[in-house]
Amino acid sequence: MSSTKAALRLAENTDGRGDITVFGADRLVATVNDFSGIARSSGCGELMAFATSAVRDATNSEAVLSRVRSETGVNLEVLSGVDEARLTFLAVRRWYGWSAGRILNLDIGGGSLELTCGGDEDPDVAFSLQLGAGRLTRDWLQEDPPGKRRVAVLRDWLDAELSGPAKQLRASGAADLCVGTSKTFRSLARLTGAAPSGAGPRVKRTLTASGLRQLIAFISRMTASDRAELEGVSSDRAQQIVAGALVAEASMRALGIDTLEICPWALREGLILRKLDTDMGGELVVSAR
Repeated sequence: MSSTKAALRLAENTDGRGDITVFGADRLVATVNDFSGIARSSGCGELMAFATSAVRDATNSEAVLSRVRSETGVNLEVLSGVDEARLTFLAVRRWYGWSAGRILNLDIGGGSLELTCGGDEDPDVAFSLQLGAGRLTRDWLQEDPPGKRRVAVLRDWLDAELSGPAKQLRASGAADLCVGTSKTFRSLARLTGAAPSGAGPRVKRTLTASGLRQLIAFISRMTASDRAELEGVSSDRAQQIVAGALVAEASMRALGIDTLEICPWALREGLILRKLDTDMGGELVVSAR
């Protein structure tokens, strides 16, 4: 088994009209072409290629998908927001098992925020909101570092956006376990004292609301280049980590969560698990966020 990743940041490479930029489309085509080459050289029998929020919501989505098909021969399947949320929830359920009881899961991507809750493998309630870290960085936090006033206004706006979904999630039943998935949550947990990735996936990692508030006060005053020097923050995540932290903070506040447990599995694993439920063959999964 091997794993290869590339940070496309398509949500940030979207212009004011909602089009993925030429630069963003070029990177997407090149990456899909590279990964399909890896699949062929690895003897992969089946390629599963999926696109999520940034491609799903782009106004030129069809043109970009057509270009990917014509230039790489790969047909990118666009996941709906709800499917993205449900597949991520499946991965979380399989990681923790039935003994975890009712799970509430939060996942922050570049273009969207997924919120799910349920006691089975399929959540009872699933939301996909256009509150991704890359999207909010592009739309709200273009200054480096972001101004104090801008951060305060974004906080208020996030509270308003999350009020309705949070009410429905709370009404569905109390959670026995609150979980955070995605690279954003892993980075935030590391910045607040969780074990590094080198400690292995089975080490328990958590993110607390109080620790997150203190972290935001610190990183929101730093430039992206300074944030990239922090342990746990990659250079490609440094620009959007403040927005990601604000989304995490607002979500935890809206849902009354004091502590999140960080799950190492997310959408990619959910896609693989769903495929394995029906076909035990191996394949490479490509996710375009």
